[in-house]
Amino acid sequence: MTGRPVGVGFVGAGVISDTYLANLTSFPDVAVRMIADLDTERAAAQAAKYGVPASGTVADLLADPTIELVVNLTVPAAHVDVGLAALEAGKHVWAEKPLALDRETGRKLLDRAKEKGLRVASAPDTILGAGLQTARRAIDDGRIGTPISALAMFQTPGPESWHPAPEFLFQAGGGPLLDMGPYYLTALVQLLGPIRRVTGAGGRARPTRVIGSGPRAGTEFEVTVPTTVTALVDFERGGSAQVVLSFDSALRRVLLEVTGTVGAAVLPDPNGFDGPTLLHTLDVELAELPAEGHAASRGTGTLELARAIRAGVPERASGELAFHVLDAMLSIEESLTRGQPVSVDSTVEVPPALPADWDPYARTL
Repeated sequence: MTGRPVGVGFVGAGVISDTYLANLTSFPDVAVRMIADLDTERAAAQAAKYGVPASGTVADLLADPTIELVVNLTVPAAHVDVGLAALEAGKHVWAEKPLALDRETGRKLLDRAKEKGLRVASAPDTILGAGLQTARRAIDDGRIGTPISALAMFQTPGPESWHPAPEFLFQAGGGPLLDMGPYYLTALVQLLGPIRRVTGAGGRARPTRVIGSGPRAGTEFEVTVPTTVTALVDFERGGSAQVVLSFDSALRRVLLEVTGTVGAAVLPDPNGFDGPTLLHTLDVELAELPAEGHAASRGTGTLELARAIRAGVPERASGELAFHVLDAMLSIEESLTRGQPVSVDSTVEVPPALPADWDPYARTL
């Protein structure tokens, strides 16, 4: 099917699908052909809203030969099952984060893709945004010398105040570590390389939470995962990072800093696609680098995957990258439980930076 847009189908028509659909329906190198959901009425509503020609069940979508790539926006517990079903139907997969809830099923998904000659890539694609890519290029160019340490912080009171169905964010596959950790750890791997060891600590502030908005406001639900996690992360190339992720803080804070041998960089929000990079060096007290590159958001990773498939080159937001970050997060959980450092057995080759002139709105296929 070369010489034409890559056919894309969505599994999952929930809250996050809006941003994906707004972007992917505007990129000429992909064609969104169908939306599937357990709630077929919701799928139909999203299809009508974004001009997608078809909607229906997951089985309907997997049977459609015009769909080459499945965007998997299901809840974390369903990521692997839906991904495997797509692979068995001969389709590539873009998965929302986390890739899986455990190493065994995550590896099973990637191994099955390899066996079938298909691709699995995964969020977060914020690492492909102009903000983080500008920072990446500056650090690669030596603007702060050799990176030696980093500080990453995400602190909020928790998403239950605004999310109408937040339970999954406080269960296995959620919490600040598996929900927000992929943004911060993926960015750190891009900048300091693969992770070799982690030391974790943390806990759960309270056993239940209350939904604060939507039709189920006032409903109490159980919290089963740590809601504050701190970690010391050591990298294969040398250097370390301190990471704090919390759903328990009345003080809201987002921070990502990298210190090098001759300076430091304050990066934009790793859960965003834009924003300047602030450079502090021994020679210049402060230099601001505006984000240079495209202005698109979620969905750029799906597009980059589609183009890589057509070109026969590796994608940047690869399944192996997502697996390495998952391995690191699970190792942090294990360290938290054991009270001792845990080695991260997986590794990954860090992909090259995205060219500043990469244009998602260009027709290249």
